[in-house]
Amino acid sequence: MGTHWGHEGLVKVGANTVAEITEFAFTEKVSPVDDTSMGDAARTHIAGSGIIEWSGTMTAHWDETDTTGQGALTVGASVTLNLCPEGYTTGDKYWTGTASITERTQETKMDGDTIKCSFGFQGNGVLTLSTVA
Repeated sequence: MGTHWGHEGLVKVGANTVAEITEFAFTEKVSPVDDTSMGDAARTHIAGSGIIEWSGTMTAHWDETDTTGQGALTVGASVTLNLCPEGYTTGDKYWTGTASITERTQETKMDGDTIKCSFGFQGNGVLTLSTVA
């Protein structure tokens, strides 16, 4: 199946599923290397030759009992993240890599909403597309 529903997704810290995730996003990018020379009429660059970096965010309903998921996402921690947009069953694709947790936001509102927590992360090394065995 080529199309998936967002509710299929999940995030794992190592082998542990993070509880109550409502959304996650990540960006992988590269800054191309400029190879413009004197006399060129326009800037040029070498595609795909820069250093790749990745980062992202995730949001969850706060669950203080989730010690191996949300509890492992402390600011400054280095964790293995498995970002699974289509779930985690045999054949599903997911991205995996080591990341540093760079920020945590807690949001509590008086009216009609659950307590939310958000986490920011920065990749430390390569982000790899994998398949659940």
